[in-house]
Amino acid sequence: MTFSGPQGLRALEDALKDVRREEDQITKRIARATERAVRLREAEAQSLRELSTLRLLPENQGDIRGRLSAAEAQAREMLKQHAAAMNAIEADLAEHEASLSRLVAERGKVLDRIGSHQANIDALAQTVRASLATDAAYADAEKEIQALSATLAEAEKKTKQAEADRVEKGRPYKADPLFMYLWDSGYGTPEYKGRNFTRVFDAMVARHIRFHDARPNFAMLNLIPERLAEHVEHLRDDLESAQDALEAIEVNALDKAGGKPAREALEALAIELDEIDARIVETEDRREALTQEQKQIAHGGDPTYEMAVSQLAKALGSVEIGQLVADARATATPEDDAIVERIDETRRRIRTEDAEIEDQRNRLRVLETRRRELEDMEFEFKKSRFDDPRSRFGEDKLVGDMLDEFLKGAISASAYWGHWRNSQGWAGTSGPIIAQPRDKAKRSGGFAVPPGGFSPRPRSGGSWSKPSGGGFSRPRSGGFSGGGFKTGGGFKGGGGFRTGGKF
Repeated sequence: MTFSGPQGLRALEDALKDVRREEDQITKRIARATERAVRLREAEAQSLRELSTLRLLPENQGDIRGRLSAAEAQAREMLKQHAAAMNAIEADLAEHEASLSRLVAERGKVLDRIGSHQANIDALAQTVRASLATDAAYADAEKEIQALSATLAEAEKKTKQAEADRVEKGRPYKADPLFMYLWDSGYGTPEYKGRNFTRVFDAMVARHIRFHDARPNFAMLNLIPERLAEHVEHLRDDLESAQDALEAIEVNALDKAGGKPAREALEALAIELDEIDARIVETEDRREALTQEQKQIAHGGDPTYEMAVSQLAKALGSVEIGQLVADARATATPEDDAIVERIDETRRRIRTEDAEIEDQRNRLRVLETRRRELEDMEFEFKKSRFDDPRSRFGEDKLVGDMLDEFLKGAISASAYWGHWRNSQGWAGTSGPIIAQPRDKAKRSGGFAVPPGGFSPRPRSGGSWSKPSGGGFSRPRSGGFSGGGFKTGGGFKGGGGFRTGGKF
């Protein structure tokens, strides 16, 4: 059973919302457990004051009772501040979560409008195909792209081979310390700076290892890959220009067929969609910062709070207190025994709370990792335009059993995302509506505003539906980088529509 791109994105968003909700709940549980542990220590202090009243002379009670009371009062005040801080940050988090929900809903509406305009463009398929089938300039542009693509593929192959040769054939040179000494010093070039005895010694070494014969070969091994890489870049630029020229013809044909309003609307919506995606990333990052602050507060990470709890624990664990309890255990009186039993029970409950806090912290660390990985996948999903209404996924387990396995840690994020990529395809008339950076400056970062273009053809031999490379590209700080929508569908004269293709 297949499902659409928007359905897949909603499944990731719902899972992300569930993880965030659980993360928030566990953080609150940690905060409550931390508060309970402090209150239990207050109860222990109260029991110890009672014990000191029973067992110590009045003149010896003051110091112990005073230290316990002061530490207890300070801890109680910190608990009030702790609760107030938690309430404030929970309100901030709720506001950010609501903002995310609004942005997601807003994005869904924009995507619906994109699908509507795309349908209008697709309806012009036959007219546009007929126009392009008789356009000699279009045929020539296609041939040029095919020729440049073939040349580029061959050049890239040669570049890889030259790089492999540089590594393999350069190994003996690099293994020779005398050769590399002369090479690194620039011997035989204008950069060489040797003087007097050094120059004489270097000349002797060069003659001994026949450096002047070996140096040109090593230099060529390093030079060839660089020259070929430059050639590949020039070819990519040429191919980019040829693709731009072809797209200009496509856009002209579409506009003549009456598709200009829909195309321009798609271009405007592409900008709007990218702006929403940038705001989503920004809001998620602000929420991330608040989440980290919430966790610190929940764990009692405030320095003043930590000091208050530490002083209370120090007072409870002092030598005098330890001796007081030990003496009470050694004597069999009902009053002493009752208080000691209450102290033991309180300490047992403190250990239970501390163990619970540690377990919840471990679970929280796992959830934080899952949440960030889901945010990464959500970003890649939208960046690859898998949420296009025409995007389809053939593996329904992606939003069922496999999603559960990922959330449980049975499969890694990269493996899970790989299943998404491998399952993805295109239904209907064409591949993804996608915008690609139009020049080298834009390729290095940021997101592109499509100046036009109709077909979703991959740039310079790339593939939108099966992106290569490992890892995720979601920015965690700084600017937003992502794609935009390519305006238009894709027609192929004489043979119906071709998925992921072009005219």
